[in-house]
Order: sequence, then C-alpha cells, then structure tokens
Amino acid sequence: MAPRGGAAGGGGSGGGTHELRTSIATVCLAGTLDEKLRAVAAAGFDAVEVFEPDLLASPEPPAVLRRRVEDLGLSVSLFQPFRDVDDVDPAAVARNAHRLHRKCELALELGTDLVLVCSAVHPGAVRDDALLAEQLNAAAGVAASHGVRLAYEALAWGAHVSDYRHAARLVAAADHPALGNCLDSFHVLSRGDDPSGIADIPARDVFFYQIADAPRLSMDVLPLSRHHRCFPGQGEFDLERFHAAVVSSGYRGPVSLEVFNDLFRQADPVATAVDAMRSLRHLRDRTFRHRPGLPPASPSPSLPEPPAVREWAFAEVSSSPATAPAVTRLLAQLGFSRTGEHRSAPVELWSNGAARVVLNRRRDDVRAQVSALGLATPQPHALHERARTLLAPVVNRAAGPGEAEIPSVVAPDGTWVQFCGDGPGGWLTDFAPCGPGAEEDGREAVALTGVDHVVLPQPFAGFDAATLFLSSVLGLEAEAVSVVPGPAGLVRTRALTSPHQRVRVAVSVAPTSSMLRGRPAGAGHVAFAAADATAAAAAFRRNGGEVLPVPGNYYDDLEARYGLDAAFLARLRENDVMYDRDEHGELLHFATRSLSRELFVEVVQRVGGYRGYGAVNAPVRMAAQTAPPAG
Repeated sequence: MAPRGGAAGGGGSGGGTHELRTSIATVCLAGTLDEKLRAVAAAGFDAVEVFEPDLLASPEPPAVLRRRVEDLGLSVSLFQPFRDVDDVDPAAVARNAHRLHRKCELALELGTDLVLVCSAVHPGAVRDDALLAEQLNAAAGVAASHGVRLAYEALAWGAHVSDYRHAARLVAAADHPALGNCLDSFHVLSRGDDPSGIADIPARDVFFYQIADAPRLSMDVLPLSRHHRCFPGQGEFDLERFHAAVVSSGYRGPVSLEVFNDLFRQADPVATAVDAMRSLRHLRDRTFRHRPGLPPASPSPSLPEPPAVREWAFAEVSSSPATAPAVTRLLAQLGFSRTGEHRSAPVELWSNGAARVVLNRRRDDVRAQVSALGLATPQPHALHERARTLLAPVVNRAAGPGEAEIPSVVAPDGTWVQFCGDGPGGWLTDFAPCGPGAEEDGREAVALTGVDHVVLPQPFAGFDAATLFLSSVLGLEAEAVSVVPGPAGLVRTRALTSPHQRVRVAVSVAPTSSMLRGRPAGAGHVAFAAADATAAAAAFRRNGGEVLPVPGNYYDDLEARYGLDAAFLARLRENDVMYDRDEHGELLHFATRSLSRELFVEVVQRVGGYRGYGAVNAPVRMAAQTAPPAG
C-alpha cells in the first residue's frame, strides 16, 4: 500500500533541521476574502486555510483566487469543512459521495489537495465503528480518485466521535492512504484530554495540525468554540505542551490557526493577522526555550533570548498644554518635584524618590492619559530586537545632539514602550536639572517608593491583543482575568507581571456605554507604591489633594468581614483608605479624583507579599468615580 501523507499535506517524519510552515484559517479574520488574503500575506504567513463560506461569498471563481493566493506568495493549506460524511441512511451516503466529488474538484481548483472532514454531529451519525471505518474508507476512495486527501477531525461535540484517539483508531481501521487525522488543540484541550496520546499516532497518519487557545469558561464546548477561541497566549490552554507533543510525533506539515471569535470578526484584519503571527512566534519561542531537547520544527524566525525587564524607569503622562496644570498640581500634591526639563521638547521630569513621571505637554488631542511605559532593562537593544521580531511597530524616535537613544515600540493601543538601559548616556541625561515650580511651594512630603503598576484602558476589541503583546514582547506572565461590576456594567481587567513582581501592567476594558458617556469607570491609571498608605493619604490631603471618598457602608462591611482592630479601622475610614487581604498579605490603597476619563492616580501599600490589586474594592471605587472628573 502506498505511504500516507505527501508534500502538500505535510504528514510523515524526517530528520535534520526543519520548520513548520505557518497557516491561518480565513474564518479568523474580518473582511472580504480578498482583504483576508492580503492581511495574511502582509503578516508573513506561508499559507491559508480557505473556509467554504468565504469562497461562496467571493465574486471570483476558484481558479482566479488560486492565482491571487500565489501572487501574494501564499499557498492554500486546506479547504474546509466537509461535514456529515457518514450516515446510517444509504441514500444520504450516496448524496455525500456526490457532494464530495465536487468539493475535491473545488479544492484542486483552489490549489490544495487536502480537505478537512469533521466528525458527524447530526442524529443520523453512524455509531458502529466498523461501519464508520468502512464509510470513511469509501470517502477516501472518492477523494483519491481526484488526487485529494481527507483529514479527519474529531469535533469535541461530535455525535459519536469526539475524542482524537477514537478518530485515530477509525483512521487506522479505514486503512486508506488518502485518509489521515487532523489534530486540533481546541477539540482536545477543551475536553480536558491529555495530548500525550498524540505520540501513539503514526506521523504518516497526521495530515494537518490546527491550533487555538481559549479561556476556561463554565459553558458547553460548542458555544465556547464558536465565540471565545483566541490566539495562543491569549487564553488559558497549555498549548506549549500540545505543540511539543505534535512536534515530537514527527509531524512536519503546517501549524494553522483556526480561531472563531466574535471580536476578531469585527476588527481590522491586518492587525488581527499580525496578532496571529505574533502568537505563533511566541508559542514557538516558549515551547522550544522550555524544552531544548525538541527537534527544531517550528515557525521561524527564532526569537532573541528575552532580556529581563527589571523595573520601572518611568511612567509617561501626556496632556494638552491647557490641562497640564491640573496634572502638575496633582503631582505636587503627591509630593513630586519637577526635577528636569527635556533639552529639546516640551517634556518635564517629575520625581518623588524612585517614583518618576515624565509629563509630555505636546499632545493637543488628549486631556490626560498614560502615553508611554519606561522600562529598565540591562539589554535595551536586545529587547527591542525581540519586539521587532514579534512584529511590534518600531518608533522612529528622533534624538537630538547629546540625547539618549531609547529603543521604543508601540503597543496595540498606541502606548509607547521604551527600553531604558543603564550606565552613562541613559535616558535621564535628556533632562536638564531644574528648580521647583510655584505649585511645590509649602507642600508636605509624601513618601512614595516607586511605581507599583500601570493600568491601560483598552478598546473593547483590544483586550486580547494587549495581553498577547505584553506577554510575548515583554515576557510578562498573564494572570487570571478579573471581572467586576461597575455602575455602567462589567469591567474586565487582566494583570501581567514580571518574574520578580517588579513590573506590573494591567489592561482593562470598560463597558461601551460607560465610555460613550465619558465616565471614568474603566479608566487607566498609575499606581505608586508607599510604605504607609494612610500617612500618604493624610499628607496628600494636607497638600490640597482630594482623596476619592469611600462610603461609610464600605467600612462597616470591612469590620464585619475581617474583624479589624478598631483603631486601625478608624484610621482607614478617616483617610478614605481601602483594604484587602489575600493568602500572602494585605493591601492598603486610596485613589485620587480623576483628571480625565483616561487617568487617575492610586497609591498602594503592599504588606507581607500581597500580590493582588484590590479587585474586591473596585466597584466601590468606580461608583465614587461616577461624579464628574476634576478639572
């Protein structure tokens, strides 16, 4: 019998150095088929899966589309899906064979010899394995008569076949060279299955490999699949282990993203395709960096070793000239001093100990918002090269005479990320020392120790893209998503931290209705660390600052929940300081009034290794922020 697999499908094993080609399904992207193809090519993919609905909606015949794909430097890796190949009704089986003849001809016109066949989900699905293997053998015979192969996939909700191991047994029993398996991470991991069994499937029997991530949600796998899949690194599946299992099996075909996501289907296809490629490169990097013994079969190019993001250099706030005085007044009330003026731009440096804020007055289009993250790293250029390889847009930042070169990239939401090195010629040399301003006269010191974290508000469809960017480019570890109720709806937040907890960044999405009304419910903010939050709140208030008021009901509940010492609780109440506790320690924190919908300031005190962000207190804070912003 002829060996299974072939050059186009990619089954089979091999030695030496080889890479998995990259592919993506058209269902992942918004737009017309032509727009999708252009986005896929621009992101650097090798191939594309064509979904039949996209083909049916296209005004161009398959042969023309094939030329378009080739002109873009792509190939068609797969045509899909062919559904309901098996049936207990002989008449239905005959109709399926007729339909399959036409779809095989169509696949060849598109330029691929591989068609995906899903396990049946209809009531007439065959439930006898011997009969099902016989029907699969017959379907493979139909495909082989056209020079086409079939990749059989076990859907997680299949009527009879829902397990990849069951599908593999059926493929083996059907015993036809034109029939192989399609391994899909979603259909395996959404069921909680163990991917280690992939090693038991002969590599020649694996024709295709699809990958998708997803959050862990308490819902049936079908709606999870249809609405909530995401790219690797955006969900909670252990895709490193799955990818390692497929590579170790000897599979050498494409790795193809198949993601059904409501928001992706509404987003810019070019940006989504870039996220998709970034996710594959990041997956490859993590898998092989953590498992150096694996054969080097993976998307290319290899990523540079991720340099450490050591600590905060600064947080930049942009403000229009008209609203900058409100920002400087707040900074002075928080004990910051104006310590430097940029040598060539309307930019100021404000410092309070190790806490530094760069105030950029060049933006006429904003009231006040976080506009850049300054991150200290021993290898800024290496981190910049890693970011570039992960398709992060590079900032062409003009540096004047004597000014530092600061490698920078742009996050998906437009925030600049600037990599600041150590030693002579660092970023601080860009600022000429200056004396205090009038707003600093007579103010009391507020003891801050640095930047604790920054929260970046995201566009509604940008939450997952931001998570992937921060984890892949900066090497931050994503934590679980937090969902809290605000006055205008639910607010989602996800924190990402550096390995030593020195750099913390969170992304947040506010309800659309809240954003339209201009409320700050999901606003971004900078949180500064303090050794004593109650003392900092008291000093801030004596400097004329306005602490966000906390209702008395909150403190009554706090006493009931934690049984706090009466004097300690009184100090919290007096200073409008909130409290939380986890298994590692305690958190004391307070917030200022909002400067704009995009910015307020928080001061936090972590006691004994507390790792959270006070999410339980967020509804109280957001309710207080429904009052009109100050300024």
